[in-house]
Amino acid sequence: MEQRDVIQALREFVEERDWAQFHTPENLAKSVSIEAAELLENYQWGSPANLENVQDELADVLTYCLLLADKLGMDPNEIVLEKLAKTQQKYPVEKARGRSDKYDQL
Repeated sequence: MEQRDVIQALREFVEERDWAQFHTPENLAKSVSIEAAELLENYQWGSPANLENVQDELADVLTYCLLLADKLGMDPNEIVLEKLAKTQQKYPVEKARGRSDKYDQL
């Protein structure tokens, strides 16, 4: 299933339940954060994560991200690729390869 099919399925799901009225950009952004916290909870205390739970929470995060992008009229693929291009400029391979620190702060 392609991303546009996923977005269409989400639109239909929301429309059938008349939930669009609640899907303001602010509420969707809050939901992204809440679901991200629930995803992180699976890794709390360093215990092995239940992958089924991780999958469900990751799906929730992605769902709200896609709904927010759709609400704002943004193409998810386009905005990710644009941000990747900026990040590639900020962290060129020759300076950043194999480093987790911000090389420009050294």
